[in-house]
Amino acid sequence: MSWIVYHNNRCSKSRNAVQYLTEKGIDFTTVEYMKSPLNAEELTQILSKLHMKAEDLVRKNEAIYKEEYKGREMSEAQWVEAMVKHPSLIERPIVIHGDRAVVARPLEEIDKL
Repeated sequence: MSWIVYHNNRCSKSRNAVQYLTEKGIDFTTVEYMKSPLNAEELTQILSKLHMKAEDLVRKNEAIYKEEYKGREMSEAQWVEAMVKHPSLIERPIVIHGDRAVVARPLEEIDKL
């Protein structure tokens, strides 16, 4: 089963997850979702593996969240579309192994996979 890390190189937590997997000798694929944004179907599949609602994956300290989304009642599909439109809203790093996934905060979450 392959490992995938949805990674933002500008994020220290994301860089730490990549280093953690490397040090453990785990072979993984890196997806830099800020450079190659996810589509709604991909993000929905990731949410299914995380067993999370879309709103729970949103980074609520981001300026774009505070400016455009804070306090709004939105459907699951609307939250997915917001994250597709603004990938910076996606909490990171997301680590997937097979049909399971975690948001690697803290890093030890990876060990659950």
